[in-house]
Amino acid sequence: MVQLSVIIPCRNESKYIANCIESIVNQDYPKSDMEVYLVDGMSTDGTRDIIADYCAKYDYIHLIDNPMHYVPYALNLGIEKAVGEMIMRLDVHTTYDANYISVLVRKLKELDADNVGCVCRTDVLSKTPKSLAIKAVLSSRFGVGNSDFRTGVANVQMVDTVPFGCYKRSVFEKYGLFDERLVRNQDIEFNKRIVNGGGSIYLIPQALCTYYARDTFRAMSRNSYSNGRWNILTVKITKRFSSLSLRHFVPMLFVLSLICPLALMPVDLRFGLLSAASACAYILLTLFMCANISAQGKGFKIKYLFAAFAMLHLSYGIGSLIGLFSFPKKIK
Repeated sequence: MVQLSVIIPCRNESKYIANCIESIVNQDYPKSDMEVYLVDGMSTDGTRDIIADYCAKYDYIHLIDNPMHYVPYALNLGIEKAVGEMIMRLDVHTTYDANYISVLVRKLKELDADNVGCVCRTDVLSKTPKSLAIKAVLSSRFGVGNSDFRTGVANVQMVDTVPFGCYKRSVFEKYGLFDERLVRNQDIEFNKRIVNGGGSIYLIPQALCTYYARDTFRAMSRNSYSNGRWNILTVKITKRFSSLSLRHFVPMLFVLSLICPLALMPVDLRFGLLSAASACAYILLTLFMCANISAQGKGFKIKYLFAAFAMLHLSYGIGSLIGLFSFPKKIK
């Protein structure tokens, strides 16, 4: 009897898909008790061929077509197909330690939780001075805020969201499915729905996964911009600030602290000093954080660390600001 259904959305991920599936194949969880659905958004880069090879080799791995392309549709298609009493949502940019699934399944039962997840390490596929700086920044609390699942925990703790979690099937019956209007943040919004409805989500340190970040400044900035924009669009679509957390809006507030005083300079030139003060404070704090990271002796270059921090925060903040004045395209 299938106890666990694993759902993995994907689209044009030929660079990452094989490593992800291999890490699932190597799990110590009994394969007879699980099914894996790779829900593909009609990839055109060879991803589907790679998946098909694994489907032919392992009878518990299946391919589902997602003609709507977007992640929330993929997740809901997988949930509708799944027969397991537990449902796990995984990501193709990630590999999972061999005990990942077994630990999450066990902890879900022990804690009687609605969702459990683990700490997610950040890594990059190509190791260059710039990509290693990106890795360091995305692992830093100054870079990603109070995202405990990124920076790590020593003990089990209750949180408002986790990545790549394991849910009770009954959670979807009680709180509904993923919001198909959300191109991004659908998992954060759903987890917020659980917490706001009195449910429980736990972050556990007993297992780890490794997320492979975009490994160029341009790709990281584009992803960060989109994340920032969709934070605001998520609030607009759900009409609830509670769909997200305060940390998601800090970069926008920083960008506003630079722009708003400049806009007021025609009224009084001294407003420009406020913008300069904000910029100087950010530069000094960022240089301090870069020096701390560089002092770890892993060959980090301060100029790349600084560039990664600045691009991450500014692109995220600008994306959020643009989100204030834009509306998502309908995807139905």
